[in-house]
Amino acid sequence: MKKLMIPAIVALMSVGALALSVEPIEASAAAPAAADAAKPAEAAAGDCKVVLKADDAMKFDLKEFKINKAACPEFTVELDHVGKLPAAAMGHNVVITKTADVDAAAQAGIKAGPTKNYVDEEGGKVIAHTKLIGGGEKADVTFKTDVFEAKGDYDFFCSFPGHYAVMRGKVIVE
Repeated sequence: MKKLMIPAIVALMSVGALALSVEPIEASAAAPAAADAAKPAEAAAGDCKVVLKADDAMKFDLKEFKINKAACPEFTVELDHVGKLPAAAMGHNVVITKTADVDAAAQAGIKAGPTKNYVDEEGGKVIAHTKLIGGGEKADVTFKTDVFEAKGDYDFFCSFPGHYAVMRGKVIVE
């Protein structure tokens, strides 16, 4: 009986410590962030980069971003993990695939494991991806835009196990 109780007590203590380390967001700071999250990222002509912020609440700050193929032969996605938890506990990355390939790419990423950033590069479904990062870290990826079809159906998501269902957005290609 004691062998079963000790892991349960340790787990509960860990959850309690995690809850104490999370700082509340002030309402005044959250309101502008919520308004910005509803807006798509509009890249001006020649601005061939988007910055996505991810946090410990399993959210990206943007629901979509646009790539203008004519203005941007290459495009950069920068990921800024604004949370505090380490990659092993709350890692984030950005993976871009066709919308129809998200589930398969996410499942293959889980099988690939943390040493491969939860990304299966050999499966042919991933167009681009960042490395897996923890709180306070940044990563980016630059890729050619000629692989995208204008008006094609593309998504970005986090492939850390359990995240892709909620950490997901659209890539609009013009």
